Amino acid sequence: MPARRVLPDGDAVDLLQLVRDLAAKELAPQVEEAEREERFPREAFRLLGRAGLLGLPYAEEDGGGGLSYEVYLQVLEEIASVWASVGVGVSVHALSCFGLASYGTDEQRRAWLPDMLGGELLGAYCLSEPHAGSDPAAMTTSARRDGDDYVLNGAKAWTTHGGHADFYKVMARTGEGSAGISCFLVPADTPGLSADTPERKMGLTGSATATMRFDDVRVPASRLLGAEGQGLKIALAGLDAGRLGIAAVATGLAQGALDAALAYAQERETFGRRIIDHQGLGFVLADMEASVQAARAVTLHAARLKDAGLPFGREASVAKLVATDHAMKVTTDAVQVFGGYGYTRDFPVERYMREAKVMQIFEGTNQIQRLVIARSLDRDGSGPLTALV
Repeated sequence: MPARRVLPDGDAVDLLQLVRDLAAKELAPQVEEAEREERFPREAFRLLGRAGLLGLPYAEEDGGGGLSYEVYLQVLEEIASVWASVGVGVSVHALSCFGLASYGTDEQRRAWLPDMLGGELLGAYCLSEPHAGSDPAAMTTSARRDGDDYVLNGAKAWTTHGGHADFYKVMARTGEGSAGISCFLVPADTPGLSADTPERKMGLTGSATATMRFDDVRVPASRLLGAEGQGLKIALAGLDAGRLGIAAVATGLAQGALDAALAYAQERETFGRRIIDHQGLGFVLADMEASVQAARAVTLHAARLKDAGLPFGREASVAKLVATDHAMKVTTDAVQVFGGYGYTRDFPVERYMREAKVMQIFEGTNQIQRLVIARSLDRDGSGPLTALV
């Protein structure tokens, strides 16, 4: 096993080797065709679910894997280095389980969480709206109490797994202002819930992204997670962990691009020498390696803070910002290493570059991450908690 990951113990080494083998043997043969045909890889998620990989960071008593976030993110990186669409999907599924795992009652958790974490059910997360992307407090989707039910109306944009998920974690307005948003767990077969035609995206074409429509969607009050008005708190708390997931996916994507570029540079010859032996190309690869290692380091640092129960919101934003910006640069450089061939679809690096772009946008744009970091600096000052982990 190449020593490119940071591993805390022997059990983690064995797990990551298992994930790497599974990704190489089961996922890699499907990637090109599924992405080309824009086919949602539902069976890939079932495979990962049966392997116990969809609920790794959640408690074992709830049906999860009971692993630290540090290890979970390395698993996510391994998956994404082979298939970014699936890596994003695993991260989104984990985010869709967060509200129930963290704010659900014991009865709710016992009823629904084991199947969600065990891989039987695939989740989606509904927060953004067509007019309210980076400003979730501006949402208009409503949830009106009607007896023992809530009735939801509105639309949620940019829903990963939209139309394919088995359940949707939905933020909807039950009152005025930012304190008037609540969180609901809505089954996919609920009458009145439908998906628009999936977006035609530049990259991650195997990952369905659609607007979800709520037309008098009636759900029992037992599907409310937490109390009325806690929805935005649940959403924002989950996003910190979700940003770490995207940082790990971006790091994995960059690693995949580097692996492809390195292999090509070691085989391709010009002027009687391998192109890696030309200093111009060798330095490009060296910078790519430095970028991947830097992205991995900041991501795992934030994960260790989370595992220690320490504040990690600023570090999550730093990780998401650094990892996704580095992924964009590394994948662009991978295309350059391949030269003209890198611009063709005969090699995967052009797809990697297209996939990297959206990672600078979702889970909060990188401009929003800079805003979060600046506000945190103004409020709390500078200085990481490295001495404590």
